Amino acid sequence: MAVEQKILIADDDPIVHESLRIYLQAEGFAVADVYDGLAALEALGDGVALCVLDVMMPGKTGIEVCREVRKTSQVPIVMLTAKGEEVDRIVGLELGADDYIVKPFSPREVVARIKAILRRVENQKAEGEKNSVQLNGLNIDLNSYTVQLRGETVVCTPKEIEILFLLASHPGQVFTRDTLLSRVWGYDFAGETRTVDTHIKRIRAKMDSDGLGWTIKTIYGVGYKLELE
Repeated sequence: MAVEQKILIADDDPIVHESLRIYLQAEGFAVADVYDGLAALEALGDGVALCVLDVMMPGKTGIEVCREVRKTSQVPIVMLTAKGEEVDRIVGLELGADDYIVKPFSPREVVARIKAILRRVENQKAEGEKNSVQLNGLNIDLNSYTVQLRGETVVCTPKEIEILFLLASHPGQVFTRDTLLSRVWGYDFAGETRTVDTHIKRIRAKMDSDGLGWTIKTIYGVGYKLELE
């Protein structure tokens, strides 16, 4: 019998827990419940496969929890919010959240997104031998989520690393913004392509590739590619 994957629900609304638990357990998941940000931080180290994290919680907000978790862990995070403001979605995604869902939501949709994210994580594990790339002074390792440029470590967020890895793994190939969102975040974020531009801007600011023979180019109206000179 397959081991149940544990989903942590961190939300101060009991109705959210009840509705999601029914659908998650029906799909064979184990469910753990916490009701504030501090409890979420404590519970996330206990074999959690994915965390559903509310933005507005007592103790610590979901944004604060996500920021803390991403310092040491790449556990997938799906963020929930009742506000639906664009700035919250952008901030959450830039901090390393894997998805962002606005309340009220369909529990079926949340479970579908959770399964899509977990499939992506499993595919990455299955391709472990492909989880590093070296290219003209650039070394990216997804096993340790580290980036080195000219032998020096460059501090990047998880999503910056994943975008850079995808581009560097396919030099010369153009990726649309929608494709980058789908491949890196594991889901189609309709209307969220602006977060890709923000990530690329930050990557460029950190990657001084002068003299290394490659550059990240914008293909206007399409997307981005890593081009070899």
